[in-house]
Amino acid sequence: MSNTIADPRAEKKRRDVLNAARRRFMEDGYANAGMEQIAREATVSTATLYSYFPGKADLFREVIEDTVQEMSRRMHAVMVQAEGDAETHLRLFVSTYARFMAEPNSRALFRLIASERKRFEPTAGWFWRQAQVEFGTGLMTVLKRLSDEGRVSIPDFASAAGQLLGMVEHPTLTVPMIQGDEVLIARSVDDICDDALVTFYARYGVKASVPA
Repeated sequence: MSNTIADPRAEKKRRDVLNAARRRFMEDGYANAGMEQIAREATVSTATLYSYFPGKADLFREVIEDTVQEMSRRMHAVMVQAEGDAETHLRLFVSTYARFMAEPNSRALFRLIASERKRFEPTAGWFWRQAQVEFGTGLMTVLKRLSDEGRVSIPDFASAAGQLLGMVEHPTLTVPMIQGDEVLIARSVDDICDDALVTFYARYGVKASVPA
């Protein structure tokens, strides 16, 4: 979707526009976010903004794509850190996922996409599919490594991955989305990850030490 801009100064302006647009879309919603206000916050002219993004819908789609790229960068960083045993790799993956979901900006973006799904149905569908690829496929790779090492017995990697991610999503994303960001998570992110992994190991019979 996006095009890379060769000029570093132009790329910085484009990045400033995306950051300003993300703030306005998240705080004001799509309908109330004004292109002029976004340009002011990005400290660029309206003409410059429109030279990068012909309309607000184009800018919105680019914000969504940029977020997916950020997700991809985080997951890629986890996947290349494959040193150590598979359990260590699994904990790193789950912790990265939990911390991403626990960020207020992540929840705000999920809310925004859900609220604008009908207006941007192809974009919303693409976002959810990409999220599944970035998180689900990556996690299944780690689970297969555990299986290959003989530490787990998993009949269905996709189901197992969904169960583990679900135990992390509920307290870090679902509950705050429903009750509001002002609701503090009762457990720390580390505790949430520990509980999810203990339950996962108990279900699939990992033959190794488990965090208390």
